[in-house]
This record gives sequence, structure tokens and C-alpha cells, in this order.
Amino acid sequence: MTDDLLRAIELALGDRWDEAHRIVQQYEADRTAAWIHAVLHKIEGDLDNSRYWYRRAGKMECLDQEPLGELRTIKTAIVG
Repeated sequence: MTDDLLRAIELALGDRWDEAHRIVQQYEADRTAAWIHAVLHKIEGDLDNSRYWYRRAGKMECLDQEPLGELRTIKTAIVG
């Protein structure tokens, strides 16, 4: 799963939103995947859906962060 989530982040950073979204949808129960999912919907402009995923991830404090920087933060959190 970790490799898939890192791949989703790289795809999102490369403006390949749909592919990244398909990956994170496979891991809906995982909080990190939910966090990435939230950012993807923020990029898409669907803020209601984004808020839902931020709540699932327990990351409501990140709602107003810049999405690409936030994806880099998530990547750092994953790789340690």
C-alpha cells in the first residue's frame, strides 16, 4: 500500500489527478489514503468532498493548506 500511496502523490504532483484518485480509492479505510484523497478533491475544486475526506483522515487542520505543498508533506510523513 505504501508504494501505491507514494505513486498516487507523484501522479497528483504531475497533474494526473484521475490516476491518483483511482489509487487512493482502493484504500478508503486508511487515514493516509484519506488525507491524500482530501487533497485530490481540493485540487479538483470539490470542497465538500474534500472536507469529508479530511474528517475521515483526522486532518481538518490541513483544509486551508496549499495542495501541492501538502502532498509533499504527506510524502515526507510516509517515507519518514
